[in-house]
Amino acid sequence: MQDIPHSLTPQDSLIAVMMAVSASDEQVTSAELLTIERIVNHLPVFATYDPDRFKTVSQTVFDLFAVEDGLDALFGLVRDNLPENLWETAYALACDVAAADGVLQGPELRILEEIRYELNIDRLHAAAIERGARARHMTI
Repeated sequence: MQDIPHSLTPQDSLIAVMMAVSASDEQVTSAELLTIERIVNHLPVFATYDPDRFKTVSQTVFDLFAVEDGLDALFGLVRDNLPENLWETAYALACDVAAADGVLQGPELRILEEIRYELNIDRLHAAAIERGARARHMTI
């Protein structure tokens, strides 16, 4: 964790949220990692992102998950470093990662609930975001 500055960039914060969802069930799947990679490679918010930071940010999330109150610390970092106008974006990306492997288990559902609470996502907006993620990840 010493490699990361005291603050995260807004893009780091988005990646931290996505990695937190992926790691929440203690199984970071290939589908989740590929979804994160696709998001980082294609969304305009990541146009200037240094991909070399990805590993450091991911390790920070894992380190925080390993300590008591680490999740609270993670959300504190995200709230401090992610502009409020991107909070719904963070939740949308989190939903996409959660839906990526086609299985939403208890831990993922709980962390999505925590993200909604911590980032003050309106319940109606959250429902719309969740429905969009579900629609994007349907299979035949």
